[in-house]
Amino acid sequence: MKRVFSGVQPTGNIHIGNYLGALKQFVELQEDNDCLYCIVDLHSITVPQDPKALRKSILDVAALYLAVGVDPKKSTVFVQSDVSGHAELSWVLTCNAYTGELSRMTQFKQKSRGQESAPAGLFTYPILMAADILLYDTDIVPVGNDQKQHIELTRDLAMRINNKYGKTFVVPDGRFLKAGARIMSLDDPGSKMSKSAENIHSRISLLDEPGKIKKSIMKATTDSEGTIRFDIEEKPGVSNLLTIYSVFSGIEIKDIEKKYEGCGYGDFKKDLVDVVTESLAPIQKCFREIRESRELLDTLREGAEKAGAIAEKTMRRVKDKFGLGF
Repeated sequence: MKRVFSGVQPTGNIHIGNYLGALKQFVELQEDNDCLYCIVDLHSITVPQDPKALRKSILDVAALYLAVGVDPKKSTVFVQSDVSGHAELSWVLTCNAYTGELSRMTQFKQKSRGQESAPAGLFTYPILMAADILLYDTDIVPVGNDQKQHIELTRDLAMRINNKYGKTFVVPDGRFLKAGARIMSLDDPGSKMSKSAENIHSRISLLDEPGKIKKSIMKATTDSEGTIRFDIEEKPGVSNLLTIYSVFSGIEIKDIEKKYEGCGYGDFKKDLVDVVTESLAPIQKCFREIRESRELLDTLREGAEKAGAIAEKTMRRVKDKFGLGF
């Protein structure tokens, strides 16, 4: 079996783009692989966090993992900061990375834009991500397309250390977002859907109430043409809504176009509201049942023990290669 690792930050409510691009992959991959799924809380503190809100978000994300179908009997689910190896390996990798390659990271450039000085953690964030992956001898990393550069850095670090110290790490491969499932912002279809966007109606979160879902979809950007057809270049807003409709309903986009031939955007959007609301209802019901249960805390504790055992074995190997400790 292949080893799979991935994680989600506990910052804000997970939106449908995260779900369709990452969490659905998590569920699919657990059937035939050895999967570790992490709530990456250490990554979230690259920007200031309220401690109480962060702890709540960690449990919310863990509960959503289980609610969408991640099975603790098939996958290891845990919190990053519960396994000290993440921070320990991050330092080893930091000593083998270069400021030049870190300064070229697109996400760092975007997040630090306009700042005279950015937090060091924001700069070294990709190294911690590499440590997350390499700590578990990971073969496959399911991530969004925006993480390709970080996966390449992880591979470079693994190969650099392997070449210098002998076989130390498994060199992982990224499993990137499937074509056609990239979900864009509802108010700006030229940008991907984001948890941090100022406009709450730019996204649909997994735990949104039906009224919020309806308002967000009905306000979604379209165009003045009035025809429902898929054309990313000429009709990005309508194309984004068609993609959402298709991935939630399982209906091919060409069949949706045919269904709404001659109809206006209003009718199409109203039906899309029903499609999304009905699709999210069972996830929300399951989330409410799990969130306050003892099962959730037990799952995270057991997951941390399993992950910790794997991480300890990796760190013994790394320390031996580097001449650290006795």
